[in-house]
Amino acid sequence: MFKKTKLSYYKLGAVLTAGAIVAHSGEAEAANNFGSIAFNVNSSIALLPSIVASLAYLFGVILAVLGVMKLKDHVENPTQTPLKDAAIRLLCGGALFSLPIILEAMTQTVGTGSGTSSAALQSVVFNTTK
Repeated sequence: MFKKTKLSYYKLGAVLTAGAIVAHSGEAEAANNFGSIAFNVNSSIALLPSIVASLAYLFGVILAVLGVMKLKDHVENPTQTPLKDAAIRLLCGGALFSLPIILEAMTQTVGTGSGTSSAALQSVVFNTTK
């Protein structure tokens, strides 16, 4: 009865976005400056490194298990399954599994704010009226 097309999904997304904008339009006017937007973006991505580390561990273990399974397939039938398939999966799995450790070492080596600091922008006002 109702044919779902990409256009109908776009309309639904537009309606939901408009509803979210209307729901948040009652907030204080002071929140509409560049400093608060930058603060919100900065606080939103604060947990991004832990999410990346979790995904790297997960996919590293998955690729390692798949590599072992390919290695088993190669041992059982060497003409059908080449050894390079298992080696590639094992190497990629190991690289992903070690990625969070390497990133942590890089962060500890460079540090956070060792000698430099980011520029602070106090306020930007966008006037839309003439």
